[in-house]
Amino acid sequence: MDIEELYSRFTECNGLTTDSRHCPEGSMFLALKGETFNGNAFAAQSLAQGCRYAVVDEPQYASPENPRILLVENCLQTLQQLANYHRRKLGTRMVGVTGTNGKTTTKELIAVVLKEKFNVLYTQGNFNNHIGVPLTLLRLRPEHEIAVIEMGANHPGEIKTLVHIAEPDCGIITNVGKAHLEGFGSFEGVIRTKGELYDYLREKGNATIFIQNENPHLNKIAEGLNCIRYGQTSGLDVSGAVLSCSPFLHFEWAAGGALHEVKTHLIGAYNLDNALAAVAIGRYFGVEDTQICHALSSYVPQNNRSQLVQTESNTLIVDAYNANPTSMMAALVNFRQMEAEHKVAILGAMKELGEGSREEHQKVVDFLNECQFERVILVGPEFAGLSASFEHYENVKEVEAMLAAHPVQHCCVLIKGSNSMKLSELPACL
Repeated sequence: MDIEELYSRFTECNGLTTDSRHCPEGSMFLALKGETFNGNAFAAQSLAQGCRYAVVDEPQYASPENPRILLVENCLQTLQQLANYHRRKLGTRMVGVTGTNGKTTTKELIAVVLKEKFNVLYTQGNFNNHIGVPLTLLRLRPEHEIAVIEMGANHPGEIKTLVHIAEPDCGIITNVGKAHLEGFGSFEGVIRTKGELYDYLREKGNATIFIQNENPHLNKIAEGLNCIRYGQTSGLDVSGAVLSCSPFLHFEWAAGGALHEVKTHLIGAYNLDNALAAVAIGRYFGVEDTQICHALSSYVPQNNRSQLVQTESNTLIVDAYNANPTSMMAALVNFRQMEAEHKVAILGAMKELGEGSREEHQKVVDFLNECQFERVILVGPEFAGLSASFEHYENVKEVEAMLAAHPVQHCCVLIKGSNSMKLSELPACL
């Protein structure tokens, strides 16, 4: 079945699902495969649960006698092609967001700013890969005026794939840093892959990017694009400065000859660039300055991303969704500068760093020696055997047992680590 015919069937449905456990009445089920599952096997079940159609790519699950089961060559490729076809049909203005650190927060801030004026579709959670981006695009409806699409990658070529599905009209790379080095091979590989967004927009012609002015790596690859610049240098399209950060970011920004002040619910001075990016994009789309300030001051982060959590015993800064050398150092620098007594840092290992893992973890330990926090707890095998005098535990379960026996009280606690370390379980123990 070709995409045009499949799209006709899709328009009869009220959405698309790839999860046979979630089959809304009248939706289309598309069978994906993984290492431990084969969605084709659930096609008939999805129809019984309420789906209008089921799309499969293995002939034994299709039958001419059942016109509601649609056979395609490859379901994953079909998902991506269908999403691109849908995106082109609707012609919605599209903002592409990628970067090593801050892309999810930046996406959220862009969305809340644009929602002050527009009906906005934006990536939910971390649906930013070769499956998540198409699923997001297929949620587009005619009433959506702008879409903000987050795109992630941990291997070369992945951003190129995603931009050709989403076809953004403008875009932003928040930054480039040392993450997923195991997949990218090197820091230069990170830059090239994130830069695939710029490459697409350059080929598109007359496209606009929003660029952090002080970032030399991004400036180096931005040639040939219309640049709207933001940063901490005066005279840019949007300039800003941190006023205070204890614990929430309080900043000012200037554009068009006017100066504004915003008190946020964001933890960390490193969020200044994320906020300024949202300001720049909001102004580009005609959102009023007062609306931008209102949106940024009202936004409250979720999902273990720089969240402030107050327990009966402690004040927690929970940033346990992700960690790489760049974001880890930014979190530690901010924590060091915060005005707080009895600081405790609980740090989980940074994953997917390849051959540089030991060196990068040692750099973290060396910086911790300078910080002189009251207590440091390191979690994960990557921290084992380093030149360090800090407490070390193999996993979060060992930390939970230690905290149960020796509670931490009346402290300000930073919890930072890769998601796979499961440090998000620790707030319940603190």
